[in-house]
Amino acid sequence: MLARATAATPWGIEALPVEIEVDVRFGLPQMQIVGLPDTAVRESRERVRAAVKNCGFDLPARAVVINLAPADLRKAGNHLDLAIALALLAAHEKIDGEHLAGRILCGELGLDGGIRPIRGGLAIADLGRRMESSEILLPAENAAEGAALDAVPVIAVASLPEAVEHLTARTVIEPARARPAEVLREPAAPDLSEVRGQETAKRALEVAAAGGHNLLFVGPPGSGKTMLARRLPGLLPPLSLAESVAVTKIHSLAGSRPPSGLIRTRPFRSPHTDTSTPGLVGGGSVPRPGEASLAHAGVLFLDELPEFRRDALEALRQPLEEGFVTVVRAQASLRFPARFSLLAAMNPCPCGHLGDERHECRCTPNMIQRYRARISGPLLDRIDLHVEVPAVRLDELKGPPGEATEAVAARVLAARERQLARFGKGAPLPVNAALSPTELERHCRLEEEAGKLLDRAFERLGLSARAMTRVLKVARTLADLAGKESIATAQIAEAIQYRALDRPVGG
Repeated sequence: MLARATAATPWGIEALPVEIEVDVRFGLPQMQIVGLPDTAVRESRERVRAAVKNCGFDLPARAVVINLAPADLRKAGNHLDLAIALALLAAHEKIDGEHLAGRILCGELGLDGGIRPIRGGLAIADLGRRMESSEILLPAENAAEGAALDAVPVIAVASLPEAVEHLTARTVIEPARARPAEVLREPAAPDLSEVRGQETAKRALEVAAAGGHNLLFVGPPGSGKTMLARRLPGLLPPLSLAESVAVTKIHSLAGSRPPSGLIRTRPFRSPHTDTSTPGLVGGGSVPRPGEASLAHAGVLFLDELPEFRRDALEALRQPLEEGFVTVVRAQASLRFPARFSLLAAMNPCPCGHLGDERHECRCTPNMIQRYRARISGPLLDRIDLHVEVPAVRLDELKGPPGEATEAVAARVLAARERQLARFGKGAPLPVNAALSPTELERHCRLEEEAGKLLDRAFERLGLSARAMTRVLKVARTLADLAGKESIATAQIAEAIQYRALDRPVGG
């Protein structure tokens, strides 16, 4: 007797369909799984056998062959247990195989028949939408996530008998529904008004958020670099639906399932300096997204930047340039989205006290140069803003609260809307940080005095051509924040101030 069922397996941040064929015949009692399964899938035969028995289904001893099609696609993870078990029951004529047609069935089985959560519930729901499935059966813990797409009915099942009861219409389960975003109590984001002093750094945060620029803070320990960094997500515009779906898919694949179904807030990721290259950009024997992808549409904060491994930092060059990470394996090449705002922080020197009036720096110029050389030129070229963050004075700590996040975020949103109108909705990344050389010439029109100032800065400060391009992009953002079409002297002067590492040590 032959029975078929459809499941899904993760592929990057998406899911691909897997057709499960179960053939039962007379012969030596054994169960074989073919079709390029990984270890977790091969072990499913023992889980399925125990679950079916412990749920009271009496199956005769037969030779069973389970084929996972397509045969050239590596099947990974615990997603196929439920579909294998139901196809096995259909092949033994315990249920009608017609009940499995047109449905996607995913879930890990416990030995008692309970259905445990899996990764990538939203990606499976999106697959069901593309395949025009009539229904998707998912573990109860994944149901809200899958239902958030609101495309295909998602049925939450807690056990194998419950799935059988629903499929045979003896006990019909109503489709799951995602919780409305309005009723969720999101944790309050840290407010910019809590930061005392550091007006230049706060202004740089606003500029970075408005133009999509990468930002590097350089300052002594305790100057508030981390405190400032954690306020950047609150300045960014709200996630669009497409961004929310992409972010949720990534985090679901990494094993995080938000109770609301969709992630509504921009991610903030702050990996440790010991993070490996696969941990930072993704990889592993079964490729999983790294911190760069988990920060997609949000902020990747690298504190103590020079302390990160050189190879890990160099691996960030692709996502910073292209907005995605490519993980190549023998079986295939997978792509993970990774378009984030990079916010980094570092000390000005090895001891951290260069320029600090309250502490003496004992580092020599050579020591400082070697310390800063840990960050490669190509990586530094991809950071538009280098901002010095000095130690906070006592009078600043006792001063009144600064401007609130809400007010700054409103200016950022207005600047983003000007950029969207300029580039058009079809632009891949409608922010000033992504300006091409042609767009720079078209959109960065300098007033006469502003052009002269930029020329003098190029000569006196020894700016490179790349640095000059960065200055123009930042100046364009400053003009957008000011609501101006042309770039004035004030915007060029301010943009030049955000190139701290272009100046020589002690300069």
